[in-house]
Amino acid sequence: MRWCLILMVLYAAPGFAETSLWRISKGANELFMGGTIHVLSKTDYPLPAAFDAAYKKSAKLVFETDIDASQAPTFAQAMLQRMMLPDDRTLKDTLRPDVYAQLEKFGTTRGIPMVMLEKMRPAMAVITLTFMELQRLGMAGEGVDNYYYQRAKTDKKTLGHLESNEQQLDFMTNMGKGRENDFVLYSLKDLQDIADIMQSLKRAWRNGNSAEMEALSLVSMRQDFPQIYQQLLVERNQRWLPRIESMLNDPGTEMVLVGALHLVGEDGVLHALRKKGYRIEQW
Repeated sequence: MRWCLILMVLYAAPGFAETSLWRISKGANELFMGGTIHVLSKTDYPLPAAFDAAYKKSAKLVFETDIDASQAPTFAQAMLQRMMLPDDRTLKDTLRPDVYAQLEKFGTTRGIPMVMLEKMRPAMAVITLTFMELQRLGMAGEGVDNYYYQRAKTDKKTLGHLESNEQQLDFMTNMGKGRENDFVLYSLKDLQDIADIMQSLKRAWRNGNSAEMEALSLVSMRQDFPQIYQQLLVERNQRWLPRIESMLNDPGTEMVLVGALHLVGEDGVLHALRKKGYRIEQW
């Protein structure tokens, strides 16, 4: 939702309007790193031309997780199990009465009965409501990641990933743990304005507008939910860095696609690579 993006960049490559894509290089080796939005509308296509240019130059595409494995029935079963509260617990038991009432009220306005959400962990209930709201608004179509994943499969490019699906699922199911009430209230507030938020975010992403993306999301996440900020961004970015650097030691060219908020500010991947002496060029 609002928790996206501050981007710091150095140079623009000729031939394209700047967007959320960067060329990382050191000596003769290079890779492209694209910040993505995971759900888009049909009207968001075609994507910025720089993405296609980087795709054509790359022999391998690397995503956050293993998209192949995420489409297997076994993963769907594991995800369903992890989404649910343990034992006989329910959302009504987990949340304060006033927070539960607000969640129920929002569901009622959207025709979503609480029985559908009652056994879900708070974070998963929020994720479910968010996706359903985006679907209602026609804003939950194929995102950048899946678009290029499908193209890469068709073109028989090599595929890779930075973390396991289990690692990402761990984060999702524990998001907001210990502050469930605050997390649900914060999310419900965002859901009221999600159409405007998403439009502003997509505009900033398409234009590579660092200031607008920072104002929309990253500052509030760092201030209001510092633990989530650390787990979602700082820790994962640090785990990814050695893998990204190893790609930069290979002769081939990779295109790495991750959620745009991972490429942001002083805790972002781009800043870390810049500090290590890599050249960063915004395309």
